[in-house]
Amino acid sequence: MSAERILYPCYFDTSLKRREGRRVPKNLGVKSPELPAIEAALQRMKVPYRVEEHHHPARWAEREGRIVVEWEGSKEDLIQKVARSLADRK
Repeated sequence: MSAERILYPCYFDTSLKRREGRRVPKNLGVKSPELPAIEAALQRMKVPYRVEEHHHPARWAEREGRIVVEWEGSKEDLIQKVARSLADRK
């Protein structure tokens, strides 16, 4: 049984500082990531997911949505793999 991991677009946003929610190095991030780009990365990885209309608690005014991913490994591993996929598509 896999665990659910939540991804927010701010995790991959190079315009944010780490304390503002970015979770990847700037060289792996993208400017203003959107849910469709993250969805495409997950589709390429063949990972089950669903999109929800929730927002990051610290960025409640940003209404950017989130993706809930079925993932066996660590959340950090998932974030890094998605970030690499996004960076490859820049």
